[in-house]
Amino acid sequence: MWYTVAKADRKAETELVYLFVIEPGLFFTFDSEAEELDRCKEWGLLSDKASKTKTFYYKGHGLNEACRIVGFVDKMTAVIEFGNKQKHCIHPSYLKEMQASNYGQRYAAKTESGEEAGLTPEAIEEAPPALEPAAEEPALQEPKEQAPAAGAPAKKGKTKKIELPEEKVKMVATVKEFTTVPNHFSDNDDEVIIYEAVSIVDTETELGAAWSSHSATLKKLELAVGDTIAFEAKVIAKKLTKHPVPYKINNPAKIRKEDS
Repeated sequence: MWYTVAKADRKAETELVYLFVIEPGLFFTFDSEAEELDRCKEWGLLSDKASKTKTFYYKGHGLNEACRIVGFVDKMTAVIEFGNKQKHCIHPSYLKEMQASNYGQRYAAKTESGEEAGLTPEAIEEAPPALEPAAEEPALQEPKEQAPAAGAPAKKGKTKKIELPEEKVKMVATVKEFTTVPNHFSDNDDEVIIYEAVSIVDTETELGAAWSSHSATLKKLELAVGDTIAFEAKVIAKKLTKHPVPYKINNPAKIRKEDS
């Protein structure tokens, strides 16, 4: 699924363009090679002992083309770049499966055995990626106005909307809970940390509860419930699956434990 475009110039120049690509809108590039390594290890694309990244291969749509991971949209959507500079959204588990030498044979066998249409990894890949929401308050259903019962205390006004910063900021948070959430594209659940008393230091903005993935970087700190940490990160409005936690902390860096 590609075609060739001829550009009008003094010399005809041809450029290969892939029609299947899902171009990312807003996505995040890696701040450093260390962050890229941590993210790839978290996705299972590199071993825990890897000290540098490697070349990956895209084997969908009849291709077997080298590509590189240039960023991510969210925890479940990687952004890869082909040699022609086109960028494409893909689930990390699908990209991981493509690295197997017998990838094409295995999926051909599944198709012949009657695999249900629409549930193939390619179909998953073609689904629109779950883009990170803009910095807005999560869509919470507000209760309808009701007349207060006799003797009931006066109803509080609406909670003021919190304007989240678009860049990385200094934050502090206290570990409340370690838990897991389902990952329908993997055999293992995703490990996450739920925090309380989360605040943005510079603006003294209290966020309350937030969550982050329990990444390899955080695991090195051997955190425990009740530990308070200071760090730099980007925070977005994104609920945690099956938990009433409205904000997500993305890629915390420069992390240090605070004295108890």
